[in-house]
Amino acid sequence: MTTLDDLPTPALVLDLGILKRNLARMAAAVARHPGVVLRPHMKTAKSLEVAALAAPGHGPITVSTLAEARYFAEGGYRDQIYAVGVTPRKLDAIAALNAAGAAVKVILDDAEVARAVAAHPGPLAALVEVDVGEGRGGVAPDSALLPELAAILGPRLAGVMTHAGHSYAGRSAAEMARIAETERAGVTGAAERLRAAGHRVGIVSLGSSPTVLYAERLDGVTEVRAGVYMFGDLLQMQLGVHEPEDIALTVLASVTGRKPERQAVLLDAGALALSKDRSTQAAPRDYQFGRVLGADGTPCFGEALVVRTHQEHGEARGGEGLLDLHLGDLVRVAPNHACLTAAAFDRYHVVDGSRQVVAVWNRINGW
Repeated sequence: MTTLDDLPTPALVLDLGILKRNLARMAAAVARHPGVVLRPHMKTAKSLEVAALAAPGHGPITVSTLAEARYFAEGGYRDQIYAVGVTPRKLDAIAALNAAGAAVKVILDDAEVARAVAAHPGPLAALVEVDVGEGRGGVAPDSALLPELAAILGPRLAGVMTHAGHSYAGRSAAEMARIAETERAGVTGAAERLRAAGHRVGIVSLGSSPTVLYAERLDGVTEVRAGVYMFGDLLQMQLGVHEPEDIALTVLASVTGRKPERQAVLLDAGALALSKDRSTQAAPRDYQFGRVLGADGTPCFGEALVVRTHQEHGEARGGEGLLDLHLGDLVRVAPNHACLTAAAFDRYHVVDGSRQVVAVWNRINGW
């Protein structure tokens, strides 16, 4: 029987019970809106085993890389949206996946790319990306480019999609609900414009974990996409997506040094294992580079944080009992941003409320 004590560190730990609880919470939130389908975003999980729980029966999923698209297609997940603006050079690979039985849809916001999709000899379909306020990719719902892109795509137009990434700046339930409604109104308004112009718009897709959970209505939406809700992290906790005990993903680390003169211990989980994304800086509390938990995943050190990271070193300070740790003792670190933390590892060591490792699940990394 393998336990966390047997693992080389740093290691990525995933608690199965918490994962299932998070999945159930999102499923219940989506079920409040009849006719709306959940298309989980696998960009964080990158795992067939997680997909089997998040999209049972090989349901529709969202991906962010060609490597993910291939991996999940080979695993039986045919219905995919590749939710990163596509370039013409990638169309051959996507068309090949579709010719082999997949149904990978691309997104775009550029006329040159739309023409490349329309002219491609292989099986392709595309959604027009709509910008509802994040200011990243997409065209505005009232942009003249929106119907132009639809006209270029013609029968290869699959629908419209958007992502309210700016919801991460929300700080209350009311504000999240407001952003969610802006997202809904923007993407459904874009769909209505295209339908009025004679285009068939089958998919109307939106989503981020906060907006899906806080949306009061999803009239006109056919599906929602969300991903980080599966694992949770310190930022999502502060956004009210979940409670502190609902962070399913942690990094197991060993104490490699004791520095009582600065009330600190050193860990073998640094920037490469935890990431340097302090995405909570704009939130009510800055959790630095992660919160230090006991080896069993409980907050036995109070508010101990990783306050500095070097490539392979993390420095933890604060909290009661931290300096009582000995070299080689194990701790777990809850991440600020689960997506970037998970990306450093090629597998999950799965536990279920204890230190026993009940499974090892591989991840697909790269592009």
